[in-house]
Amino acid sequence: MPIYEYLCQSCGDTHEAIQKFSDSPLTDCPACGESALKKLLSAPSFRLKGGGWYETDFKGKKAKNVATSDNHCPSKDTKSGCGGCSATSD
Repeated sequence: MPIYEYLCQSCGDTHEAIQKFSDSPLTDCPACGESALKKLLSAPSFRLKGGGWYETDFKGKKAKNVATSDNHCPSKDTKSGCGGCSATSD
Protein backbone atom coordinates (compact mmCIF):
# COMPACT_ATOMS: atom_id res chain seq x y z
CA MET A 1 0.00 0.00 0.00
CA PRO A 2 1.22 3.50 -0.77
CA ILE A 3 2.25 6.03 1.82
CA TYR A 4 0.62 9.45 1.45
CA GLU A 5 1.84 12.68 3.00
CA TYR A 6 -0.64 15.21 4.42
CA LEU A 7 -0.32 18.85 5.51
CA CYS A 8 -2.72 20.51 7.94
CA GLN A 9 -3.59 23.96 6.62
CA SER A 10 -4.70 25.01 10.10
CA CYS A 11 -1.71 24.12 12.33
CA GLY A 12 0.98 23.32 9.70
CA ASP A 13 1.55 19.76 10.98
CA THR A 14 2.66 17.17 8.40
CA HIS A 15 2.22 13.43 8.73
CA GLU A 16 2.19 10.28 6.63
CA ALA A 17 -0.59 7.72 6.29
CA ILE A 18 -0.60 4.24 4.75
CA GLN A 19 -3.75 3.93 2.65
CA LYS A 20 -5.19 1.85 -0.16
CA PHE A 21 -5.64 3.49 -3.57
CA SER A 22 -9.40 3.18 -3.12
CA ASP A 23 -9.46 4.90 0.32
CA SER A 24 -10.81 8.43 0.57
CA PRO A 25 -8.31 11.18 1.45
CA LEU A 26 -8.03 12.00 5.15
CA THR A 27 -9.60 15.26 6.32
CA ASP A 28 -9.13 15.45 10.12
CA CYS A 29 -5.72 16.47 11.48
CA PRO A 30 -4.46 14.12 14.23
CA ALA A 31 -2.55 16.99 15.90
CA CYS A 32 -5.21 19.72 16.18
CA GLY A 33 -8.43 17.90 15.19
CA GLU A 34 -9.40 20.43 12.50
CA SER A 35 -10.77 19.32 9.12
CA ALA A 36 -8.01 21.07 7.17
CA LEU A 37 -5.78 18.26 5.79
CA LYS A 38 -4.45 18.53 2.26
CA LYS A 39 -2.81 15.59 0.46
CA LEU A 40 0.69 16.49 -0.77
CA LEU A 41 2.54 15.24 -3.82
CA SER A 42 5.87 13.78 -2.81
CA ALA A 43 8.57 11.67 -4.42
CA PRO A 44 8.94 8.03 -3.39
CA SER A 45 11.87 7.23 -1.13
CA PHE A 46 13.08 4.25 -3.16
CA ARG A 47 14.30 3.55 -6.68
CA LEU A 48 13.83 0.36 -8.64
CA LYS A 49 17.14 -0.82 -10.10
CA GLY A 50 18.19 -3.72 -12.30
CA GLY A 51 16.88 -5.29 -15.47
CA GLY A 52 13.18 -5.40 -16.20
CA TRP A 53 12.34 -1.79 -15.30
CA TYR A 54 11.52 1.03 -17.70
CA GLU A 55 14.77 2.93 -17.19
CA THR A 56 16.98 0.02 -18.22
CA ASP A 57 14.84 -1.68 -20.85
CA PHE A 58 12.94 1.03 -22.73
CA LYS A 59 15.02 4.16 -22.25
CA GLY A 60 15.96 4.63 -25.89
CA LYS A 61 16.85 2.84 -29.07
CA LYS A 62 20.53 3.83 -28.83
CA ALA A 63 20.89 2.64 -25.21
CA LYS A 64 21.74 -1.05 -25.06
CA ASN A 65 20.54 -3.30 -22.28
CA VAL A 66 23.43 -5.28 -20.82
CA ALA A 67 21.19 -8.25 -19.99
CA THR A 68 20.25 -8.80 -23.65
CA SER A 69 23.68 -8.22 -25.18
CA ASP A 70 24.57 -10.46 -28.15
CA ASN A 71 28.25 -10.56 -27.19
CA HIS A 72 28.04 -12.86 -24.19
CA CYS A 73 31.28 -14.65 -25.12
CA PRO A 74 34.42 -12.48 -24.89
CA SER A 75 36.53 -15.02 -26.79
CA LYS A 76 36.77 -14.83 -30.59
CA ASP A 77 37.72 -18.53 -30.79
CA THR A 78 34.45 -20.11 -31.97
CA LYS A 79 35.80 -23.68 -32.12
CA SER A 80 36.73 -24.11 -28.47
CA GLY A 81 34.30 -21.65 -26.87
CA CYS A 82 35.21 -19.01 -24.37
CA GLY A 83 36.03 -21.24 -21.42
CA GLY A 84 33.69 -19.27 -19.15
CA CYS A 85 30.55 -20.78 -20.64
CA SER A 86 29.59 -23.76 -22.73
CA ALA A 87 28.97 -21.83 -25.95
CA THR A 88 30.70 -23.46 -28.91
CA SER A 89 29.92 -23.47 -32.58
CA ASP A 90 30.12 -26.90 -34.23
